[in-house]
Amino acid sequence: MTEPSLFARVVAFIGQGAVLIRHSGDGPRQPVFGTTPAIPAAKPQGKIPTLKMPTAKGWEGDHKPTAAAGLKVNAFARGLVHPRNMHVLPNGDVLVAESMGERGNPRSLFDHAMSATMQRARASGDSPNRVTLLRDADGDGVAEQSFAYIENVRQPYGIALVGDTLYVGASDALLAYPYEAGATKITAQPKKLMDLVPGGHWTRNLIVSNDGTKLFVAVGSLSNIADEGMGVEENRACIHEYDLQTGQSRIFAGGLRNPVGMAFEPEGGMLWTVVNERDGLGDETPPDYLTSVRDGGFYGWPYCYWNRVVDDRVPQDAAKVASAQQPDYALGGHTASLGLCWLPAGTLPGFPAGMAIGQHGSWNRSKLSGYKLAFVAFENGKPVGMPREILTDFLSKDEKHSFGRPVGVALAADGAVLMADDVGDVIWRVTGA
Repeated sequence: MTEPSLFARVVAFIGQGAVLIRHSGDGPRQPVFGTTPAIPAAKPQGKIPTLKMPTAKGWEGDHKPTAAAGLKVNAFARGLVHPRNMHVLPNGDVLVAESMGERGNPRSLFDHAMSATMQRARASGDSPNRVTLLRDADGDGVAEQSFAYIENVRQPYGIALVGDTLYVGASDALLAYPYEAGATKITAQPKKLMDLVPGGHWTRNLIVSNDGTKLFVAVGSLSNIADEGMGVEENRACIHEYDLQTGQSRIFAGGLRNPVGMAFEPEGGMLWTVVNERDGLGDETPPDYLTSVRDGGFYGWPYCYWNRVVDDRVPQDAAKVASAQQPDYALGGHTASLGLCWLPAGTLPGFPAGMAIGQHGSWNRSKLSGYKLAFVAFENGKPVGMPREILTDFLSKDEKHSFGRPVGVALAADGAVLMADDVGDVIWRVTGA
């Protein structure tokens, strides 16, 4: 029998849950959080960066995440297929986008290793391409009814309602559907409002402006650091503003490698987002972040990060670097913060006003990070202090398995906090104990 090639052995090694070679100069480091993080100097990992991700296991029996003291958690809905994001309708029904990263066409040894790893972690595969409606008709905190609300839409993620129109952010388009209150299915064909380029960072989140006249559309980059040039990154790594009256769109803010979760802070009225930063520079370098988003703002990608720290792997643009704005709050390296939801003071007992953040979890670091529902307090319209935990224990103690992975966060009609879990295939519901 012919001995397997190095390529086959490495792919099998990764597929079984092993860790790809870590850059020898980058050891364990303290997490980097807050408004003034001490970010370690970059240590580029080369063509074979750290690759570590737990094998998806899911929840068995009564096993569930651990809620912080004073809180309790229950399954609002089970049996979904890779739930990613949610939108709560005026009548309390919950829409859930079920979608998944598509299998790509690997072109290198690392691409194949990454593809095998992502499939093992249930981060890519056959996307359900569906929006499901969940209904808790008796108000007991468990959705006893589930309906296939919209089907056959490519990787839906963002959902927003304005009047009698429901907007869906698919990976390849911004779509508009006719909405009827109480209906359990939409069969009408959607109207395409914007073409969006699929691939790469594929989530297309949506949020409605405070005055209800515009949609903000988050679009991540195609690659890590514009590896294929800036031409293919046009209209990506940014947040678009779509005018619902004129049908015109523009880039509201750019230089955001992968903005996903969006929320408004009510005191200042500012739009905020969580952004997944670049890979390959170390466990904590640079940190993912939470930031306010200013009209016309540029936040550094791919040329630099945080306080204009230049990424030497990228052909530079000095003017762009000089214009880069510093994010507001560091969330730690590679937490993959995807969900964002404003929680008014008292939503959860013992928690002030602030942002709940669904941290999907890392792959590009030697010790895993994220994998929790986190919380950042706000005062006077700004984040303060260190992050707190709402839900934890999504990982096995040895970091080999994930029971779940947090994604989108939403505030239910009854004031409970809902969180989508795309490995556990559950929507978790958090309230006071």
